[in-house]
Amino acid sequence: MFKWLKNVLNPEDNEKKDDIIDEVFEDEDIISTEESEIISEEIEIIEDFTQDEIIEEVIDVEEIVEDITYDEDTYEDDKYIEIVEEVSVDATYDGEVIDDFTQEDVIIEESEEEIIEEETNNDGFFGFFKKVFTGLEKTRNNFTDKINEVLGTYLTIDEELYEDLEDILITADVGVDTTISLINNLRERIKNEKITDPNSVIPLLADEAKKMITLEESKKTFDPKKEPTIVLVVGVNGVGKTTTIGKLAYKYKTQGKKVLLVAADTFRAAATEQLQEWAKRANVDIVHHSEGSDPAAVVFDAIQAAKARDIDIVLCDTAGRLHNKANLMNELEKMYRIIDKNFPEANKESLIVLDATTGQNALLQAREFKEVANVTGIVITKLDGTAKGGIVLPLIHELQIPVVYIGVGEKIDDLQPFDSNSFINSIFGIEIDENLS
Repeated sequence: MFKWLKNVLNPEDNEKKDDIIDEVFEDEDIISTEESEIISEEIEIIEDFTQDEIIEEVIDVEEIVEDITYDEDTYEDDKYIEIVEEVSVDATYDGEVIDDFTQEDVIIEESEEEIIEEETNNDGFFGFFKKVFTGLEKTRNNFTDKINEVLGTYLTIDEELYEDLEDILITADVGVDTTISLINNLRERIKNEKITDPNSVIPLLADEAKKMITLEESKKTFDPKKEPTIVLVVGVNGVGKTTTIGKLAYKYKTQGKKVLLVAADTFRAAATEQLQEWAKRANVDIVHHSEGSDPAAVVFDAIQAAKARDIDIVLCDTAGRLHNKANLMNELEKMYRIIDKNFPEANKESLIVLDATTGQNALLQAREFKEVANVTGIVITKLDGTAKGGIVLPLIHELQIPVVYIGVGEKIDDLQPFDSNSFINSIFGIEIDENLS
């Protein structure tokens, strides 16, 4: 077939194919609900155990929680007020009247403190392009630099050149299927246009890549401009869901929208505290329950708060437990039912957050989540820290789901709207002349 398959694949790899999915989801919750209930007991009786593993595990858990928990003294400013409200007994949740929530059960926090000043981009489109171009430097070095090196060894375009290009694209995490389609399109175009100069390959390849990831308008379903909108944010643990929600809250807040955060990941230890910290940074309200509560109940209470406050966009954090697909599916379906019944006028969206550093594993995760959630958009994080940015191409081409945001830095305003032209120009090293109108 082509070089990559000849040199990389072997019979043993085929035997290991079934193990790939299992490796994708090795990440477990920091602490499960059941584990969190017995942590104190483990610490008290730790001296009764001699196994080093148990001691190390408890210490690690304490360190993780200590690292994540914010210092409440930092936010003693009386501009920050915690308000506890009761849900009306007339409201219905999952077909039953809610009458057993106390004031400790439902917590709605409001903040009026000033938004933290962040370095923002005031250079319009070209400033945006520079930010994306800079953030994709590692991918560009792994992508275009290698292509240029190969092209320099050819005087004309032949089949061997196509095979070398296939090798580069696959190792850049473009994936086998997408690479085959891309090279076939390139080969056909070069043949039709009777091109023989290898120096013409990069602009032609970039153009074909743009066509490949430009979806039809009917596929571009994610639309947060509709009001009100409620967004369920899904993804495995460790990909940056909570951080993404915080950055989205900041982005929508600066656009003049009224934003509400929902801490519906009630299973992971410190998940609520992390989201509370982001709510403070973005200066938005947040609804949360105690740890271990029913996530759908949190969503229900958030809907009541959103209606009462005329919220424009509701962002819901969810648990990342894809290794238990049955429970995840039931949990998400329950949330959707609550939204449909109690917030039918809302525009419903689901964003999946993927970590670019995982490469092809991100594609596998997206496929799995697509089976259990109506994913309408993709957010790709940590693109600035990896050379695996080529994963964007198969995510769009093979799943036909739009990438709506990409993370190209750690600052609160480094979550950028995805633009196919800017992305392809950035990874192929095609700079835009700022003097062009």
